[in-house]
Amino acid sequence: MEWRKEAGQTMQLAMPIIFGELAQMALHLLDTAMIGRISHVQLAASSLVLNVLGIPFVLGIGMTMSIAQMVSMAQGQHDNKKVSHYFFNGFWLCTFFSVFIALSLFFGRNIILHLNQDPEVARLAIPFLQVMSLSLIPMLLFMALKQFTDGLQHTRTAMVLSVLALPINVGLNWVLIYGNLGFPRMEIMGAAYGTLITRTIIFFALGAVILRHKLYRKYIAVRKSQWYFSRQTFMELLRIGVPSGLQIGMEAGAFAVSGIIIGTIGAVEQAAHQITLSCAAFTFMVSMGLAQAGSIRVSNAYGAGNFRKISLIGKSTLICALIYGVFCALMFVTLRNQLPYLFNRETEVVSMAALLFILAAVFQISDATQAIGAGLLRGLKDVKVPTVLIFIAYWVLGIPSGYALAFVFHLGAPGVWLGFIIGLTFSSIFLCTRFLKLARRHSVNHE
Repeated sequence: MEWRKEAGQTMQLAMPIIFGELAQMALHLLDTAMIGRISHVQLAASSLVLNVLGIPFVLGIGMTMSIAQMVSMAQGQHDNKKVSHYFFNGFWLCTFFSVFIALSLFFGRNIILHLNQDPEVARLAIPFLQVMSLSLIPMLLFMALKQFTDGLQHTRTAMVLSVLALPINVGLNWVLIYGNLGFPRMEIMGAAYGTLITRTIIFFALGAVILRHKLYRKYIAVRKSQWYFSRQTFMELLRIGVPSGLQIGMEAGAFAVSGIIIGTIGAVEQAAHQITLSCAAFTFMVSMGLAQAGSIRVSNAYGAGNFRKISLIGKSTLICALIYGVFCALMFVTLRNQLPYLFNRETEVVSMAALLFILAAVFQISDATQAIGAGLLRGLKDVKVPTVLIFIAYWVLGIPSGYALAFVFHLGAPGVWLGFIIGLTFSSIFLCTRFLKLARRHSVNHE
């Protein structure tokens, strides 16, 4: 069947992206574990900084996504000059944006003092934030280059570098955090410098590959005529990048606010929430990789004017999302009593987490399909209406209904998670329906 063929091609493109995403998540987990061995105060300081960096970072990632969309569309048109032009302008747009974010956080570091945190935690967090904010520059530039290679459907190099970053970062942490091999013991600041160095290495490594490898030679060869700044091109990239960043930012912000809400209920609920959310975030990385692959393939088909293929790619990717969502749901239900023990062994925490895992299982399908729906619509350059739909899903339906169920109807933490189910289900239905409608319209109009 045709949909199976398209699904196979999308999965082939998605797998390196997924492994790269999981490697980046593992990097954060390893940092957390190695800092946690020092003291709970240093762990709290690093957690605080990562929360502060979270929203600006995902906004930056959204901006880089515009490169993949425009490059993939230009490649579908078999226009190497346009590919090179979008790459040049996209890279410098992301450079400006990453420097702006980094310097804003660097010079605004004293915001930490106004978050009502433990004084010792705040003291440790400020210098940690300074270095980590600077590390956003090479990381977002790496992501910009990665989106370029992903947009051309060459996804393996960035994946390999993301995986190689793990042993590099662990080695630097071991030397700098704990003071091994004659280096001074820097503790939490050692982790910050280790992250900065690692991110810089993988950025320059991917840059060197793009400039030197024969796969990209035809795009570099036309640089004299295509590497110039264009206001029109900047606007094209911003029309995709800004809404994409807002979409991811609204989702990340909603989950962050939910954590704050649950934290007001009690420490047990907060711990159980964090356990369940960590596992749900891990499964979501696969959905994100699949969404990015589907988006790139739709962009390519859109650029080539192959509107029948757009529908096939979209439907086959959504079927993959459904199958994956069902698999994750079954795993969460089956292992709900075992998974919490990977994080904590206190009876109350494990019991609450087991209940939340059942609710997390319910929204696995809608979480996967809404991510794919948003990605497929990005491939059609349709980002404004989806941004409004995502805002409604999380901030009009999800968070308010979760709050009401938790406190008005006295359901506690499970009430907040029921709000997730409501919001994600709305998002999934409307985003997927919109894609299928637009794909059908394009197909009919070009028959």
